[in-house]
Amino acid sequence: MSEFVQNIRLWFAPEQVRDEGGTPDYRFSLANERTFLAWLRTALALIGGGFAVDQFLPGLRWGWRVGLALALLGAGVLCSLRAVNHWVRCERAMRRGEDLPASRFPAVLSLVVAVVAVAMVVVVLAGWAG
Repeated sequence: MSEFVQNIRLWFAPEQVRDEGGTPDYRFSLANERTFLAWLRTALALIGGGFAVDQFLPGLRWGWRVGLALALLGAGVLCSLRAVNHWVRCERAMRRGEDLPASRFPAVLSLVVAVVAVAMVVVVLAGWAG
C-alpha cells in the first residue's frame, strides 16, 4: 500500500499512529496540533472569502465573480485536506525519529492567494461591472 493511501487511512484512525515508534515529547505533538488548527482557520477564511466574493459582489461580471469565488473555495478545500495530511505525516515522523516532512504547499497556497488578490485589485481599480 502506498504511503499516501496509508496516510489517508490514518486520517480516520489517528490512534494507529501511536503504534509507530516512540512517544515524542507532548509539547511537540501539541505544537503539531496547533499547526493543524491554524491551517484549518486559514481554510475557513479562504472558504468565507469565496462565499463573500460570490454573495457581496453582485455587480461584478459573472465570470470574474465565479472565477474568484471558486479559486478561494478551492484553495480552502485544498488547505483543509492538506492540514490533516500534514498533521499525520508530522506525527509519524516525530514518532519514528525522522526529519519532519518538507512541503511545497505553503508556497503554492501563497501564490494562489496572491493571484486572487491581484485579480481583485484589478477588478476594483477597473470597476468592471456586469
